[in-house]
Amino acid sequence: CLHGGSSIPSLTSGDHMFCLCADGFEGKNCETVKNSHCYEGLGFLYRGTASQSESGRTCQDWDAPDPRALPDLDTNSGRHNYCRNLHYRRRPWCYVVKNQQLQWEYCAVPRCNSESSPSLAPPTTTDPGTESTCGQRIRRKQMKIVGGTVATVESHPWVAAIFWRSKSKEKVFRCGGSLISSCWVLTAAHCFPDGSHQKTHRFSVVLGKNALNESKPNMEQKFGVEQIVVHEDFDNTDGNFNNDVALLRLKSKGGKCARDSRTVRSVCLPQQVLQPGLPCQIAGYGKEKHGLWFRSQYLREAQVNIISDDVCRQERYYGNLITDNMFCAGWPDWSQDACEGDSGGPLVCEVNRRFYLFGVISWGDGCAREFRPGVYTRVTNYLRWIEEKIHGSSTFPH
Repeated sequence: CLHGGSSIPSLTSGDHMFCLCADGFEGKNCETVKNSHCYEGLGFLYRGTASQSESGRTCQDWDAPDPRALPDLDTNSGRHNYCRNLHYRRRPWCYVVKNQQLQWEYCAVPRCNSESSPSLAPPTTTDPGTESTCGQRIRRKQMKIVGGTVATVESHPWVAAIFWRSKSKEKVFRCGGSLISSCWVLTAAHCFPDGSHQKTHRFSVVLGKNALNESKPNMEQKFGVEQIVVHEDFDNTDGNFNNDVALLRLKSKGGKCARDSRTVRSVCLPQQVLQPGLPCQIAGYGKEKHGLWFRSQYLREAQVNIISDDVCRQERYYGNLITDNMFCAGWPDWSQDACEGDSGGPLVCEVNRRFYLFGVISWGDGCAREFRPGVYTRVTNYLRWIEEKIHGSSTFPH
């Protein structure tokens, strides 16, 4: 298998069956560059060999201006000067020499379609042979998170409520989470102070929950926790929860975990980058106002817009606390935000009538404060980690 593809063996004989190609390649042996003549969406996965800017200048080798610029998915190609979309610009680009200086320009590569909105790769499912229903919700119903509204769980069927049982047997709400497949919930690493060594039998997860102090068996699905996987590089040394992501593996019942219903459904994982200004939604059971001693008993939602990294790294915002593993989101008048107790919950954005999990609620300075937006774990940075942890489990039930 070429270009970083993986050989998939037969389950019976162990012989090679087919190649699982890396992003951007296709063919029996992954020998063909996919869509090499054009780019889709924002061109983040473009792997063609175009090497000329719109002004006709020849692209310079990527490792000349910035050794860190070559993306992980492209390192197998070695040193090259092909157009790529790094640093989340609008389309593929490259560095060129202009007026004896190194500058960047967009490339002369056409789009594969004329749609103006970013396109995402088709959502995948962990259940082979079945059509994915991820990111779809039955209805959206509201009644009058901070500055948000009370929402029914049908509007956010992927929201998970994570509980912890104290030594006194009291069941305490710990964090939110997102169902990403039948047996796995994605949440925040800081919800588990003892890391992956946390005692799993003290944790439980409830899906389809409208209110923390109410139980509706016809809507909810409850599970024990089989495994806690906290990111190995989670670090709060600088007080900014870097790599704030964790996975919970649910205990299966009869070989199955979550079942699709009106109130329980997985969210899609994104294959595309975030764009500043994109309107998204957050949901959780957290406090309705900073300083309150109690949480909201009901699931609440709020609207937030993605804030560009350049803005959030300004001194009046968070400065150098914001790493490449995070992004910020807030409301223009600072009236809506995540708050304490929402940690681990989802930030989802709608694309093509499906919802994609772009962020995990991580941290912030207070709640709904001016120039202090919510900070979220950038899920697209962890897609490979999620894949490795889920499918690296030898007894993973689909």
